[in-house]
Amino acid sequence: MESYIRFADKLSAWFGKVFAWCVLVMTFGVGYEVFVRYVLNAPTPWAFDLSYMMYGTMFMMAGAYTLSRDGHVRGDFVYRLWRPATQAKVELVLYFLFFFPGVLALVFAGWKYAGRSWRYFEVSSMSPANVPIFQFKSVIIAAGILLVVQGVAQVFRCVLTIRTGAWPLPESDVEELEATLQREGAAALRHGSEAVDVVSPKDRPE
Repeated sequence: MESYIRFADKLSAWFGKVFAWCVLVMTFGVGYEVFVRYVLNAPTPWAFDLSYMMYGTMFMMAGAYTLSRDGHVRGDFVYRLWRPATQAKVELVLYFLFFFPGVLALVFAGWKYAGRSWRYFEVSSMSPANVPIFQFKSVIIAAGILLVVQGVAQVFRCVLTIRTGAWPLPESDVEELEATLQREGAAALRHGSEAVDVVSPKDRPE
């Protein structure tokens, strides 16, 4: 189980980080559109299509990566009070009740949706540029398959946690600044170059 978890985590991370570059393509596309629209008075007919296709692709392909790092939003006001084994038991049930049925429905529906789009080489109806979008419909299938692969790894994590009483630690990776500040505690506030206005009572001049 542990070897499969490592495999799934690495696979999800590879796809997530590769498709994260979509944000640069989207940024350059939108930046170019702003320049030619407001400086040259010559707006493009394709910038809107580029922005939503790049954002949608990045959003879909990052789902499994986010799941592998336990980064999805969770209403944990009760969940966090439970022991790890109890958390794992509840998650295990929820994966089979909601996660896998939902993701498999996404894959099968996406297969029909993308197949229909490929049959007539669908183009965007959002702009006069007629940008081809049939290839981007395949992202739905790819994202769903990645989520299934990662979901199996999450089930294995739950099983290991039930056995050992502790969650297996995910691989070290990037994290939000908020998490870093919470871990470092007050030291980050007292010594950070951006936090010069935070003064503790004992540091105040007499």
